[in-house]
Amino acid sequence: MKEAIERLRREGPQRISAAATPDELEALRVALLGRKGELTLMLRGLKDVPADERPALGAELNRLKQELTALLDGKGQELSAGRDEGAVAGVDLTLPAPRGAGLGTAHPLVSILESICDIFYGMGFSRAEGPEVELDYYNFTALNFPDDHPARDIQDTFYISDAVCLRTQTSPMQVRIMEQQQPPLAYVIPGRVYRNENADASHSSEFYQIEGLVVDRDISMADLKSTVDTFVRLFFGAEEPTRFRPHFFPFTEPSVEVDMQCVACRGKGCGVCGQTGWLEIMGAGMVHPNVFRAAGYPDDAYTGFAFGMGIDRIAMLKYGIDDIRLLYENDLRFLQQFRGVQ
Repeated sequence: MKEAIERLRREGPQRISAAATPDELEALRVALLGRKGELTLMLRGLKDVPADERPALGAELNRLKQELTALLDGKGQELSAGRDEGAVAGVDLTLPAPRGAGLGTAHPLVSILESICDIFYGMGFSRAEGPEVELDYYNFTALNFPDDHPARDIQDTFYISDAVCLRTQTSPMQVRIMEQQQPPLAYVIPGRVYRNENADASHSSEFYQIEGLVVDRDISMADLKSTVDTFVRLFFGAEEPTRFRPHFFPFTEPSVEVDMQCVACRGKGCGVCGQTGWLEIMGAGMVHPNVFRAAGYPDDAYTGFAFGMGIDRIAMLKYGIDDIRLLYENDLRFLQQFRGVQ
């Protein structure tokens, strides 16, 4: 037994050093330390050794096993490193990667959102964000929605409880901002909103809006029109005509819907605009006195305007997208078209 241990101690390192590939090394590991390996058979043979010699021989075999295991592991690391070096032979790893190869890009909705915000920053607006899971009070009551308003129905709103819902608009932030800050103030509030709608080419149960709010003394509808016209001109890059049509929103009075001339047909009428020559881009109006009261502002002390537009709709107009579902399907073939587009 002693002679066999000494022989394996001499020959083992030589055999391990001679292994040229990971497969050869693994085969040698099995031959030495496997269930029927040479060293394993020696350990099993200890039962045939005289009792007084077993402790010393057992200790020698365990030391030899540790030595061979360490040599096998070291040789494995050496062969692995050599294989990795061979895989990149002839390649200068200090060179930068090819430009544009596999690079990501901002999602078109993110690009549109940030572009819109940048325009309003230039007009002196600040940015705020609010919770997507909202209290019914802020989503409806504080915005002057009556208790029986159809928008409160479960067919239109995702309710978590009687008092909590997924916000249907970014308008709740109007009251939240005014509760925390006195005029003058001007904010844009982008965010995701939810409505219980069936998805089709122009509707989604989840989409993005951006809210605008300006409050001060003597703010008028003329200020609203000037702000909207400036945005349209800067965003779409031309003197695009706009028009205001009377409408109704519970939280503004008077209320309007804002249209811009169709970017596809330049007002001549086409399938995009339904032959009208106009495209609706936002709802707007003067902040309703009841909303000021809900925020704790004194009666008749301030005036202000608010507007809201769908970022998805603006993106569709900007990029000529005809189906809103394309913006949410994460199809790389679609998204890669916007690499480098601002």
